[in-house]
Amino acid sequence: MWSEAEKFLLRDRYIGQLIKKWGHCRIKPIKKSLYFEDLVDAICSQQLSGKAAETIFGRIKVLLRGKILPENILGKTDQELRDCGLSWAKVRYVKDLASRAKKGELKLRSLDKLPDEEVAKELIAVKGIGRWTAEMFLMFSLARPDIFPIDDLGIRKAMAKLKLKKSDRWRPYRTVASWYLWRSLENR
Repeated sequence: MWSEAEKFLLRDRYIGQLIKKWGHCRIKPIKKSLYFEDLVDAICSQQLSGKAAETIFGRIKVLLRGKILPENILGKTDQELRDCGLSWAKVRYVKDLASRAKKGELKLRSLDKLPDEEVAKELIAVKGIGRWTAEMFLMFSLARPDIFPIDDLGIRKAMAKLKLKKSDRWRPYRTVASWYLWRSLENR
């Protein structure tokens, strides 16, 4: 999927080395039917370790019998969601997401047809979804090619490690460059 991006980025002295080390970028778009579930997962994951987020999201899946849909979230009490490990704030956030999706205020199935900034604007209107979460959705759910989450801690660490300040050199493939920057922080 990213062969053109990788060919372009191979010429970059920083990212080129990472492509050789890590192989092909594995980001690919998800099915539209999973957009809601992906956003619930993103809200669960905010400011938590991967393991803690995975545990909480797993409990939510069990509670909803694997069907993470707006009506199923709305059919549960706040306490039932809280008992899965969500904070009270995150309970409000997933309920707001579910309510907006159910009412059609957030048109999940058409997000892939909107420009990047419009997708971000739609998502940020939901309580608990900020710029970072919107960028992660653009990158990992929609596989948009030119997203650069400058406020992401991993990206900042990788940029500092490489002594870089700007990402413009990687346009129009900053999503792929970001994936390699994250990989650069892994021990291998």
